[in-house]
Amino acid sequence: MDPRLIRNFCIIAHIDHGKTTLSDRILELTGALSKREMSDQVLDGMDLERERGITIKAHAVALEYRADDGNAYRLNLIDTPGHVDFAYEVSRSLSACEGAVLVVDASQGVEAQTLANSYMAVDHHLTVLPVINKIDLPSAEPMRVKDQIENIIGLSAQNAILCSAKEGTGVREILEAVVREVPSPKGDPEGPPKALVFDSWFDAYRGVVILVRVIDGTLRRKMRIRLMATGRDYDLEDLGLLTPKLVPVESLSVGEVGFLIANIRNSAEVKIGDTVTDARTPAARAFPGFQEMRPMVFAGLFPIGESSYDNLRDALDKLRLNDSSFTCEPETSEALGFGFRCGFLGLLHMEIVQQRLERHFGLDLITTAPSVRYRVTTTDAAVVEISNPAKLPPPQKIDRWEEPVITALILTPPEYVGGILALCQEKRGIQKELKYVTTSRVLITYELPFNEVVLDFYDKLKTLSRGYASLDYHHTAWWESDLVKLDILVNGEPVDALSLIVHRERAAQKGRALAQKLREVIPRQLFEVAIQAAIGSRIVARENVAAMRKNVLAKCYGGDITRKRKLLEKQKEGKKRMKKVGRVDIPQEAFLALLKVD
Repeated sequence: MDPRLIRNFCIIAHIDHGKTTLSDRILELTGALSKREMSDQVLDGMDLERERGITIKAHAVALEYRADDGNAYRLNLIDTPGHVDFAYEVSRSLSACEGAVLVVDASQGVEAQTLANSYMAVDHHLTVLPVINKIDLPSAEPMRVKDQIENIIGLSAQNAILCSAKEGTGVREILEAVVREVPSPKGDPEGPPKALVFDSWFDAYRGVVILVRVIDGTLRRKMRIRLMATGRDYDLEDLGLLTPKLVPVESLSVGEVGFLIANIRNSAEVKIGDTVTDARTPAARAFPGFQEMRPMVFAGLFPIGESSYDNLRDALDKLRLNDSSFTCEPETSEALGFGFRCGFLGLLHMEIVQQRLERHFGLDLITTAPSVRYRVTTTDAAVVEISNPAKLPPPQKIDRWEEPVITALILTPPEYVGGILALCQEKRGIQKELKYVTTSRVLITYELPFNEVVLDFYDKLKTLSRGYASLDYHHTAWWESDLVKLDILVNGEPVDALSLIVHRERAAQKGRALAQKLREVIPRQLFEVAIQAAIGSRIVARENVAAMRKNVLAKCYGGDITRKRKLLEKQKEGKKRMKKVGRVDIPQEAFLALLKVD
């Protein structure tokens, strides 16, 4: 197709500002699906996406649109996720486009991820079209939102399109603006083929389906292709467009977005952001900006009840076929048995993977407390990255600790600034900037240790601001910190699944809180159970679970006092022996207690 009649654009926004609903209306207007085939959230394929009303994966669709100028255009639309966990997907999607439709809620205004996604689009040199959505709401204030777009983001909002994706108002105006203002794709049609991979999924019958945007040259069926990140070659079996049905074509040329199938059986071989080229006449260099997706949050998954280790392993293998963004490796815990240590993009991603395992594969799981990746320099100058406290070298061999640091952007109304600053200071943050961007919006920029944010920071932020503050963050650096491993001992035995890495200043306080919580959830035994928190060999907190009392004198209804004393001494010896050999079964609530300790 003539590249001058192609427009590649994506929809970006803060979570829940109406991206997917707008995509539905665009599909209706362009006639991509009949009324019978339409449903809400057409591009959201997962039931979890529909239930939660969020987009987890980016989705692409090729649409035919006849504009007011009489030309028939092909619009390649990508609906991107809005949650901060999936920022890498947004980044790759932006690389495949020349324009971005920035959707802002007319009642909520500019939020933190609106700002972050806008900056990302500008960094990729995209044409950004502001759209103010949900103007049908009684609380809509489009003029205030226009001011926010100009003052906070720095984009001109004079020609911002007012629309209601729910009612279909203003959707045609958006498409006309895309045709008029988004530039057509540029590239060398005669050069070596080069295409950017921005999504993939696994098809049980055809293998991995790869979504690509062609940068240069032409991809044709039956040609030999190479994935430049891995260096592997494959035969290109099928090419096509997503309309959103799979429509086969003979070739894809400059600017076109489509899918390719090359009989790839392992989805781990396809990296998002990789470059596809001709194996015989390869491109000189790959498309810039490719980097491996690195997990940020790590947790152990262990089967309980009738769920076996083999079932969990098979379920994880199947899940990784369609979601290669999480990692897993076998792990053994003395307390929980055999399981897997998994790495996720963020807490929401972790929650979604766990729910998919439980719902689709019928597994019952225990998830250990999430942690982050630390850098440890040993005394012999070796640098190791640790995500599991159980794999730490002995304390005497650790020379230096480093922890990951994020830069957090928080947008909030002015009345909540004091509480938010106090929360960030409490989490060992360093303030970088505080700016009143409008009379009703304050932008706070903080550097924060990621392990302080990963558990409850977002919940506390929402509580302090009554839901009005919004957060966006990205990993920026590593800090050298005074960290220690906090061990939990139950009856003198360390429970490896309850170990934590914490800052030395907080270790004693955290240990006391955890010991108190565990005392409430560990059931009483016939002997006293000691719960201790320890840093190395030093005990920093202790709680006791009192023994259950068995009345051995009940059967002794008469006789001399020596008979009673003899029975009591016998019980005392038995309890001492039981304390040495008795096992304490730790219930699942003990591991959940880690998440609830403040």
